[in-house]
Amino acid sequence: MIVRKTKPLPVECVVRQYLAGSGWKEYQESQSVCGEKLPPGLQLASKLPGLIFTPSTKNESGHDLNLSMAECRRILGDEIAETARAKSLAVFQKGSDYADERGIIVADTKLEFGTIDGEMLLIDECLTPDSSRFWPKDQYVAGQSPPSFDKQFVRDYLETLDWDKTPPGPRLPADVIAKTTAKYLEAFERLTGKPLE
Repeated sequence: MIVRKTKPLPVECVVRQYLAGSGWKEYQESQSVCGEKLPPGLQLASKLPGLIFTPSTKNESGHDLNLSMAECRRILGDEIAETARAKSLAVFQKGSDYADERGIIVADTKLEFGTIDGEMLLIDECLTPDSSRFWPKDQYVAGQSPPSFDKQFVRDYLETLDWDKTPPGPRLPADVIAKTTAKYLEAFERLTGKPLE
């Protein structure tokens, strides 16, 4: 593999199309996500009026923290922040359209960019079950947490435990591992139209 070493942006680029995860928690408190004011009356898993760019900090330890676009501009500078936003929205839209045709909703995704010689490049996985929230289109209902093809299944299991979310994490039971693997494989097969060899 040939790689180019970039300088990673100190911000994660998150695009949301539906209200879930930390965005849902923030909306319940402030009716906004990362400073983006949203309409009243939205429910868990509601489709947003349009795509929103909701950057976050990139923490080495602990949880990432949501940022407003103004804070993102302060950290990155206006030009880099706007370029990251535009690229994030474009990648998300293309991936979301592709998945939608195959029966999968991409609720949100995280993208990471880096710069080299003045050029901004995508530097990490994108639109995978580890970086995105994938929902089966035929089972989607606003107001409830949809079944998912992503790591939400593991998160849901961990929420049932008495664990303070500090390392080391608990060992996952074999059935949780098997069910998560099956969900990832199903997403792969739906998106590619073929089984993983």
